[in-house]
Amino acid sequence: MPVLRLPKFGKPVKYAYITGRVRAMKTKLIPGEMYQRMMAMDVSEIARYLEETQYKDEIDTLSKDYSGTELIEHATFANLAKIYGKLLAVSIDEPSFLILEYLRRWDIWNIKTILRGKFYGADETEIAKYLVPAGELNMEYLSELAKKESIQEVISALEGSDLAPALANYDGKSLAPIENALDKLYYFRMERAVGGTLSVGGGLLLKYVRKEIDIKNLITLFRMNKAGVEASIIQENLIPGGKLYEDLNRLAGQPFGEFLRSLEGYPFWSSISDIATPDIEAISRVEARLKAYLIRYAWALSNYHPLSILPVLGYMVSKETEVSNIRKIVRGKEAGLPAELIEEQVVVA
Repeated sequence: MPVLRLPKFGKPVKYAYITGRVRAMKTKLIPGEMYQRMMAMDVSEIARYLEETQYKDEIDTLSKDYSGTELIEHATFANLAKIYGKLLAVSIDEPSFLILEYLRRWDIWNIKTILRGKFYGADETEIAKYLVPAGELNMEYLSELAKKESIQEVISALEGSDLAPALANYDGKSLAPIENALDKLYYFRMERAVGGTLSVGGGLLLKYVRKEIDIKNLITLFRMNKAGVEASIIQENLIPGGKLYEDLNRLAGQPFGEFLRSLEGYPFWSSISDIATPDIEAISRVEARLKAYLIRYAWALSNYHPLSILPVLGYMVSKETEVSNIRKIVRGKEAGLPAELIEEQVVVA
């Protein structure tokens, strides 16, 4: 991994303005009960509802070029990028630095999207539909990458960047090693940023980062243990840095029933104990419950230090989840999935 040179900020850091803005923005999030109502709407009705919310400008602007599911997908991603841009615009010094470090996950998302597009032969227009310029890399730069002819050309264009060591894992056959390395690099940076610069609520934010790593690793274990993947392969896919990393590493490759019994007693178990059974088919239900647990954890942490980066974190996690929920619902409807199957994947904290 590259050695990161992290800035130091003066103390105390002033968070009053950014946290005040976030409190106002939080009131515009879609209420959890609204997702149930969306299940009874068709896609055009969902678009009309969104036009009455903070997505209005994007729906109005993009409706000239798109309709149905495509309109909602473009509008939600455009709104997400705009909102995160606003957070960066109204923050300075430490808050700005930490928000950007968190939002680098969208740089990773975008690079993965471009690489997958090239891997499956998608053109630049198709790839652009799924790009979210919410991190450091702007749309102009991402569009230039999407125009490259091959995966190797994309990797070559990123030589000298912080992402280059992760991209060196490409073997010409599978994107999995690259994607895994990119995720590990992101969390490595996040842990360094949180541990090296914070003056307010640092320990609590570091707890969140490690909790998020644990939840991602736990989801990986659910998927791979259920599929009977061997332990060594699972362990290669786990992200270091979580508080439970060693514990979860030992659970890799366990028979599924034994794996479930090993989870009893952990704080997250009460969120999934009623559905995490040996005969469970839809692991997506467990994933949704674990992600909801993570959101509740983020907001609980913010209560400890209301004038810190933590309320901003809680809002960003909630906003990202809102967009994901809307997209799951409209995609599910377009695919003709039963409402109960769509509902299983929606995250409500």
